Amino acid sequence: MIFSGGEVVRGMKAIVLNEYGGPDDLTLTDLPEPKVGPDAILVRVKAAGVNPVDWKVGAGYLDPVLDAHFPLVPGWDVAGVVERTGPDAKEFAPGDEVIGYVRKDWAQNGTYAELVAAPVRTLARKPAALSWQQAAGLPLAGLTAYQSLKRLGVGEGDTVLIHAAAGGVGSLAVQIAAAWGARVIGTASERNHDFLRELGAEPVVYGEGLADRVRELAPGGVDAAFDFVGGESIDVSQQVLKDSTRVLSIVDAEVMAKGGHYLFVRPDPADLAALADLADAGKLTVGVDRAVPLAETAEAWRLSQSGRTRGKVVIDVS
Repeated sequence: MIFSGGEVVRGMKAIVLNEYGGPDDLTLTDLPEPKVGPDAILVRVKAAGVNPVDWKVGAGYLDPVLDAHFPLVPGWDVAGVVERTGPDAKEFAPGDEVIGYVRKDWAQNGTYAELVAAPVRTLARKPAALSWQQAAGLPLAGLTAYQSLKRLGVGEGDTVLIHAAAGGVGSLAVQIAAAWGARVIGTASERNHDFLRELGAEPVVYGEGLADRVRELAPGGVDAAFDFVGGESIDVSQQVLKDSTRVLSIVDAEVMAKGGHYLFVRPDPADLAALADLADAGKLTVGVDRAVPLAETAEAWRLSQSGRTRGKVVIDVS
């Protein structure tokens, strides 16, 4: 509880930034319980997913396109239990288990907290097949993978190339594409090749000569390519694509000048529910590289910034 002017206000623990900064500037503090709008849900957070965009927002990299208000609670991914609902949020009831990509029009009241107010348009029911930690790692990365594959119309019989296939987004894209009947070639370091084979991909080592290695596996070219890492991925992809315009990047908007597609993931409850259905059907799982308690969120950011994780980093709030 927080006392304000002699009045008791229900509160919560949360991680905050008081100004733009990095891992060392994150602070565990007490905040008032979030306000819940008419079409929103108050979620008791079990776990929160960590994504590179979290620390990029925290550092101010998205300031040209996204307003930030301080103290800022980072985080867009959540898995938790409905605490209460707004008067026009009829889709859920207290006690429901949910997942969400809780991105709003500004950055302030994020998911690195014991409670988060989430618009219903950002939520879906939690897949029963996933643990709380796995479920927290699904929304943003899963939606990014799902919407990327949909954008290029990947389907039965396609051969697709996925760069950074062992990462948070890539590992989910591999599984979704395989579930849709595509053949998947995925780039990764050799230490992750067995992991990719388990997910349903044919692994190749990234780096010099990548285009030749892909051609050995797909002499006729690939049908679609996905850049989830940056660097030379777009150029290499266009060397091995049957149609050079069927390349998509989530990293480099310059892909559009090269005839390809750029995607910035959007909240979509129908897409999120489709991901949950794939998980419950046994066709999609979330690899958790590391889970840390809320008080150690700075370590989670450092792990994410290292770029060496396999699967997801999550914060165990419960």
